[in-house]
Amino acid sequence: MSRPERSEGPASPSATPSALRRIAIIGNGRMGEAAALLAEARGWTITARLSRRENKEGAGISRDALGNPDVIVEFTQPSAAVANIRAAVAAGIPIVCGTSGWYDALPVVRHAVEEGKGSLFWAANFSIGASILNALAKEAGRLLRAHPGFGTHILETHHAAKRDAPSGTAIVLEQFLRQGLKKATPITSVRVGAVPGEHTITIDGAFEQLTLRHEARDRRVFAEGALIAADWLVGRSGVFTMTDLLT
Repeated sequence: MSRPERSEGPASPSATPSALRRIAIIGNGRMGEAAALLAEARGWTITARLSRRENKEGAGISRDALGNPDVIVEFTQPSAAVANIRAAVAAGIPIVCGTSGWYDALPVVRHAVEEGKGSLFWAANFSIGASILNALAKEAGRLLRAHPGFGTHILETHHAAKRDAPSGTAIVLEQFLRQGLKKATPITSVRVGAVPGEHTITIDGAFEQLTLRHEARDRRVFAEGALIAADWLVGRSGVFTMTDLLT
């Protein structure tokens, strides 16, 4: 386990946590690194950082091994997320899961968290703007039901190294749109370059077109959102999403 270099960048005033937390970070990829740097910039103590090699099937997750943190932030791989969540619940540590691509297991995971009186915050996208886009999508779908001449389509673009397609954000966005529209919308996925994340809903009619779009300009927006969620989660039990945090 290693600690990142301390960032000298200023913390965003709007994202300043209500307390100085003790945090363990699971995953040493780009998102884990971004979360670590922002956490230290906010004065949080990073009690541990675990890589995949140190945490096979969640074996590295316990209170003692992680230095007794208040909360865990997890950015790993879909194949590892479920085991990490289960291990955190068993250890009695709240966990924020930023990994996408494991949501087929969500009903089973939810049951395990609730049965174990654990605390899980999951999100396909921790951006506040993306969460607002979800709400707009639901309302747009509701309004469109009275106008069947319009078609809908979702385009999502991410960096070439992103493995899941469509993205978890796009899947959740489509679900919100479907809640209002009452029918499915096709999703097109593009993987290219170093794009942090772009999601666009196109609503197309015979003589007009409406576009709802969210663009992440820096992957730190996801790390910042995860830290806001981590601070909010401490002291709560259950399964939560960005909708709970925003409302």
